[in-house]
Amino acid sequence: MSTLTSLFRIQSLAGALPLGFALLLFVILVVSFRSRAVVFCQYLEAMTGIRLRPGDVRRVFKQGGKNGVRSYFLDLIIREDLKQGPLEIPHAEPSQPVAAGDTSRR
Repeated sequence: MSTLTSLFRIQSLAGALPLGFALLLFVILVVSFRSRAVVFCQYLEAMTGIRLRPGDVRRVFKQGGKNGVRSYFLDLIIREDLKQGPLEIPHAEPSQPVAAGDTSRR
């Protein structure tokens, strides 16, 4: 039993370095998981102009998981599009077919 407890005893600075490094990696992991909602909201605002609070994303994720967040996102996109009004589709002229040997149009 004595040899087992001596394995976990830190007697020098060299023995504490791996433990300190593991603790640092654990802190980085916790911070990265906590910041997922913030990063998602920043990405959403940059790509679509829709601003969300990270608390809203966390709440929706707790209630519905990934599918709940996806539905919430799509609902916000549709609402934003409806604010801008209907899209006007320009009338394009029909394209002329390219002949099999004609390479001048490529």
